Amino acid sequence: MIRSLIFKFFFYLGIIFISFIFLPALLMPPKVILFGGKLMGYWSKICLNIFLSTKIIIKGEENLISEEKFFIACSHQSMFETFFLQTIFHSPVFILKKELLKIPIFGMYLSKIGSISIERDKTTKENLGFFNKIKTTVDSSNRPIIIFPQASRMPADDRSPFKKGVGRIYEELGIKCIPVAINSGNVWPKNGKLKSNQTITVSILKVIESGIESKQFINNLQNDIYNELDSIA
Repeated sequence: MIRSLIFKFFFYLGIIFISFIFLPALLMPPKVILFGGKLMGYWSKICLNIFLSTKIIIKGEENLISEEKFFIACSHQSMFETFFLQTIFHSPVFILKKELLKIPIFGMYLSKIGSISIERDKTTKENLGFFNKIKTTVDSSNRPIIIFPQASRMPADDRSPFKKGVGRIYEELGIKCIPVAINSGNVWPKNGKLKSNQTITVSILKVIESGIESKQFINNLQNDIYNELDSIA
């Protein structure tokens, strides 16, 4: 309990500190804020290492690609992946719920770096242009999109079907997908106590090629990620 409180104190203190020192970056090119995001990713690792004695392992780095466009589909169990993935992938664009853009200062940073928001379970003009916005972002830059096909942070043992939207994104983009499985919920769950002396494994899985039928893609993606989660649980 004490270790968890110490972890939370120093983690959030560091995030707030980084957020404030990068305030001038709101008037600078987005790459400055993206660097700040990477610092937050490293800070999350440092805090987990020091205060919770968490070991972090990265598997499958040989599956990373750099010469072609791709998007990332990642399991979502905690805040860890939203910070740490920025240390692995170059300047990723996050797809996130619109409420996050309303967080003071932090939401301004998310907007500045081109994050793509969606209002879940609503039909709005902005949501109707959601897929076009993703396509335009990918076509106009070399930054990979990150999507969480579970849509929200889920318990470590949850194996609910992935949302159909990930299949639509796959079809619209027509590019490769890198699946990523992370068992972060075993250490830093959405609800419940943080755990110490555990291991978080970040598994970068084999690329799923473009051109597969949407339903088959979702099935392949779901099987790849859940099978990996089962093996590293």
